[in-house]
Amino acid sequence: MTAQPEWLQQKLIEPQHLEEERAKLRARGLTLATLNGSFDLMHAGHLHIIHAASQQADRLLVALNSDASIQKYKSPNRPIIPLRFRLEMVAALEFVDYVTWFEETDPCALLDKIKPDVHVNGAEYGADCIESKTVKTHGGKLVLIDRIPSLATSAIIEKILQCAK
Repeated sequence: MTAQPEWLQQKLIEPQHLEEERAKLRARGLTLATLNGSFDLMHAGHLHIIHAASQQADRLLVALNSDASIQKYKSPNRPIIPLRFRLEMVAALEFVDYVTWFEETDPCALLDKIKPDVHVNGAEYGADCIESKTVKTHGGKLVLIDRIPSLATSAIIEKILQCAK
């Protein structure tokens, strides 16, 4: 494996260090927004929600599903882009402050550790999304962002397959 790019090194927080980094932010009086997902085949819809999430607090942490977790909840054929490169792409965005990953199929254990002030999710998951209870238990707020029509990775993959015929 090659060395990590500088922009990733500066933003990457390994899962075992999340609570420590969160405590540093709290000590400085800074708020934290979180957003999670696979972010496979990065596209404008991803940029839309990531940017919106960055507007919700002083700092934004984007947590990516590991390759194994994506295979469990989406398909054995996914992700298309391995975690290492997905982390690089998300970290390269100037409005992302931190990136991490999680092995579970849902982010609740991660959210329970870091207790974000705000958690951002796609509106398609609704106010009762799986993360809602965990976030609210720790006094956080859930913010839902509308999806841009036709900009879902699965729709893009389907369009690519149609074009390949």
